[in-house]
Amino acid sequence: MLETLLRGKRGLIVGIANEHSIAAGCAMAFRAAGAELAITYASERSKPYIAPVVAQLDADLFLPLDVEIDGQMEAVFEAIREKWGRLDFVVHSIAFCPKDDLHGPVSECSQAGFAQAMDVSVHSLIRLTRLAIPLMADGGSILTMSYYGAEKVVDNYNIMGPVKSALEGTVRYLAAELGPKQIRINAISPGPLNTRAGSGIAHFDELIAAAQKRAPEQSLVSIKDVGHIATGLVSDLSRKVTGNIAYVDGGFHVRA
Repeated sequence: MLETLLRGKRGLIVGIANEHSIAAGCAMAFRAAGAELAITYASERSKPYIAPVVAQLDADLFLPLDVEIDGQMEAVFEAIREKWGRLDFVVHSIAFCPKDDLHGPVSECSQAGFAQAMDVSVHSLIRLTRLAIPLMADGGSILTMSYYGAEKVVDNYNIMGPVKSALEGTVRYLAAELGPKQIRINAISPGPLNTRAGSGIAHFDELIAAAQKRAPEQSLVSIKDVGHIATGLVSDLSRKVTGNIAYVDGGFHVRA
């Protein structure tokens, strides 16, 4: 059944940085379940790191998308419209904050850094959703990636905590707006993973060790684990699930 769970469905994956990315784990799981995929890359410099993943996925489309460059997002959706004429799901797995603002106290975050972090990490989801709606005439599913630091204070997560809080709030409001169109939107909140994005957080090794020790399952999450839950959420098995935050963290979030 798993091999055919997404057969006939077509999805856009935004945020693969390399084979270790959360988005790559999701894409691999989707492809294994029978989905056809469109993949984006953020820049020519990042493209060689993503190309091997795309080759494994046999992706139909491999397109440039820097969400800070005007017109690129619209071009991606126009290419999808021309190729497929519709879209069944979107995965938004991108976040960014300038290094100085990410590593500094929240009280010292610059206005420009905060604005950029919110634009890339949150408003890009709104823009992707707006462009996906016309291609989801028969309904669809949208996923984004959050983190426990949106809910509780996590040492060294700093300004990305408020940013992820905004992302989760956006998911809830979009779920209410899109429900009548039968478009679902959910966030996945994985435990700490050894990804390029994670490594940008100060003292990340300590955060990883603490998560493994405190999680009831006492083990770390993998991108494969995230891919499994993502597959379920974009499939018809979850057609009544929207506005949720799905924790994939071995139970870490239940600890006081």
